[in-house]
Amino acid sequence: MSHERFKAEILPIRDHLFHTARQILSDEDDAEDAVQEVLLRLWNLRDTLGKYDSLPAFATTVTKNHCLDKLRVKKRTETIDEAIHNRAAAENPYLSAERKNTVEVLQRIIDTLPPLQQAIIKMKDVEEYEVEEIAEITGTNVDAVRVNLSRARKKVREEYIKWTTV
Repeated sequence: MSHERFKAEILPIRDHLFHTARQILSDEDDAEDAVQEVLLRLWNLRDTLGKYDSLPAFATTVTKNHCLDKLRVKKRTETIDEAIHNRAAAENPYLSAERKNTVEVLQRIIDTLPPLQQAIIKMKDVEEYEVEEIAEITGTNVDAVRVNLSRARKKVREEYIKWTTV
């Protein structure tokens, strides 16, 4: 599929994809991010899009599945304790300040890591990229990404324990 055809067939349904993502994710920023990721995936699949009878239907399905995957990841990562803590923190300024302080400490620790480990841990744990995607972006192999991610997480854990026990 050419650039012009992609622009003519996929970009006009962007608003529809956003509406679909917004209904599933309930957050405008998350929906916008999801649509951007779906458009990127569709662009990467542009050579195979010709086999689908209805590109809008395919794009909507990809958007729906992507949003559902994001919800599953979010649900998996948020335990009941975290959910209760998050609700309590919103009502309690002390808990809110403590959480903000923790985020700042973790950011400082991550900033001390070597550049490759910084990039990998941010892409994996913050931006939720898959290991294969990180390997492609960083130009390393999958095993190297896993090793660097493991080392980065271990270092962050060790440093955070030092910060909290002082």
